[in-house]
Amino acid sequence: MKPEKEAFLKAKIMSQLFSIVSLGFLSTGDVSAVNMTIPHSLIRGTAGGEAVLSVCYSSVSLDLPVIKWQLQREKSITVVQSIGTDIIGTLRPEYRDRILVFENGTLLLHNLRFTDDGVYDVEISITDDTFTGEGSIVLTVDEPISRPYIHMESSSVLELSENVVLNCSHDNGTRVMYRWFKGGKPQSNETRFWLSPDQKLLTITRVLMADEDVYICTAENPVSNMTSLPLRLTVYRRSSLYIILSTGGIFVLIALVTICACWTPSKKRKDAQRKPLSRFSDLASQSTVSHRDDVLPKFREHNGINAVTSLYILQKKDPDDSSSNSIGSPEFEHPPSDTVSLTPPPGSPVRSSHRCTT
Repeated sequence: MKPEKEAFLKAKIMSQLFSIVSLGFLSTGDVSAVNMTIPHSLIRGTAGGEAVLSVCYSSVSLDLPVIKWQLQREKSITVVQSIGTDIIGTLRPEYRDRILVFENGTLLLHNLRFTDDGVYDVEISITDDTFTGEGSIVLTVDEPISRPYIHMESSSVLELSENVVLNCSHDNGTRVMYRWFKGGKPQSNETRFWLSPDQKLLTITRVLMADEDVYICTAENPVSNMTSLPLRLTVYRRSSLYIILSTGGIFVLIALVTICACWTPSKKRKDAQRKPLSRFSDLASQSTVSHRDDVLPKFREHNGINAVTSLYILQKKDPDDSSSNSIGSPEFEHPPSDTVSLTPPPGSPVRSSHRCTT
């Protein structure tokens, strides 16, 4: 036990001696470094505005610092490098007339662009100092949001409708986050209320009368916050008949079918009463057709050719003209007093209603 205790005491004494020597060495100033502080590690800028990336350093050396700012990309881009406030070399085209470096290392960017968004690394070194001061600042560049508005197919819906979708939209703005309020209270995912992953859409399933309320949405990003105009959702109650049918209306449906079946025989009786009338009309039409057949002259075939058996033009006989005869036929014994012309329809046989003497 004694050897182990002595070894522990020796190790403790050695560590204390090393700490004392280290503090004495640092106090002599032989080891120097640039001490850098960054007040804000996240800066939020607006497109077209400006951003100040503030840093501050301290050093025992009186020499001017060498300041270097870089933008992290797949390959780091040198934004500016200076000795004090004097810029070294030529700036990249996208940074010309937009860069200003202060004595304490702070960087000022004018006329911000969306391409300026990213992580900026800063290094401050002094020749006499052994260690270089390093740090990073995140810059975000956003566009202010325009007033959002709520869009839906109709602000009036029927109770127990399947789905009602409220869409919060805006025209301008970047990195937007949405929030919904019902009756002034924040709305979250519930049994019948569903928010899309980006919370832009609010879906209400199976709308109830209790869902009738005023809805608003807010859109916000790191540089702005806007609220939509309120939209009132109106819910109309279903009729009592619909409720009966939806909850057990099958019995009502069966009753209606039974009533319709009872009405069917009466309709058949009416049809039976109408049949005699139709038979009478059929007989009348047949008699008319047969009468027409008797009146119209008919053709008969003579030597293989259909010819008119008797077709005469009957004229009133002039007393002075005793020689009036029909063309190609003997004289009538009793000529009629009126002129009658019978012309058969084309392609049909002709039957003469007069008999002639030969």
